[in-house]
Amino acid sequence: MPKIRPILRAISMGFLILPMLFYIGRHFQRPELKNTKKQLFSGITYERIILKQPRPVVIHITFIDLKVPGIKVFVTPPINQESQGTRARTTSDFLQEFKLQLAINANYFYPFHENTPWDYYPRIGDTVNTIGQAISNGKFYGKVNENWFVSCITKNTVKIIKSGNCPNGTLQGVTGTEILVMDGKPRKTDSTHNIQEKPYSRVVIATNKNGDKLWLIAVDGKQPLYSEGLTNPELTNFLIKLGVDKALNLDGGGSTTLVMENNGQPKLLNSPIHTHIPMRERPVANHIGFYFQKK
Repeated sequence: MPKIRPILRAISMGFLILPMLFYIGRHFQRPELKNTKKQLFSGITYERIILKQPRPVVIHITFIDLKVPGIKVFVTPPINQESQGTRARTTSDFLQEFKLQLAINANYFYPFHENTPWDYYPRIGDTVNTIGQAISNGKFYGKVNENWFVSCITKNTVKIIKSGNCPNGTLQGVTGTEILVMDGKPRKTDSTHNIQEKPYSRVVIATNKNGDKLWLIAVDGKQPLYSEGLTNPELTNFLIKLGVDKALNLDGGGSTTLVMENNGQPKLLNSPIHTHIPMRERPVANHIGFYFQKK
């Protein structure tokens, strides 16, 4: 019996140490804290901006020229033509399933809970519903939320409008909580979202005045000393300096995920954090994806 106790102790220590090593290892998989700018595909550039003030923040910007031939936008479809719900997917799974070159998460959704690394909903394949309208290849789904706002996409144009409902003829569309920038200026809002004044992970879709140029912005957060996020006012000021004409806030927090295709495989461009684990993707209700002609 005395000989068994050290073995049991070693096994117990192993069960404690392995999760810690796994958790620490995820930190080293995060994107490098280095300013970067490069072309990913024909018509798209990516930029990573590192801020040290007012706190550590990593901002990921993808700029898309919708006039470039071969670019096509695609939003996650519903379960079927009769359904108003979707199957939860990670952003990487969405990109790979539909053979896209770029993807980002989109609408807020329900049901949702996140209690522990093993107790959360949804999991991949679970049925979920978008909060607000979504449109995939002309199929409208999700209940319109008149207090929120939509981004409506036709063939080569994106419009962010002060409505919860895209017009007929819209091919792809998503809903966000609030318009941060309108006509190049901060938009005053009476939003009661309690996270707007707190530094947070955030996702934004933004356009130029003509709607033929598009920005997707992902701000990493909830990761002390690496990236602690931005408040909505801080993000709004950043967007105005970036030169956007309109900007819509999408689902952020642990949903924040930006992915590109790299040699047929998904590659994370940002550092998502789901169930407090860095580089772990959250299954979400829907996404915005892009097909590109490669150079």
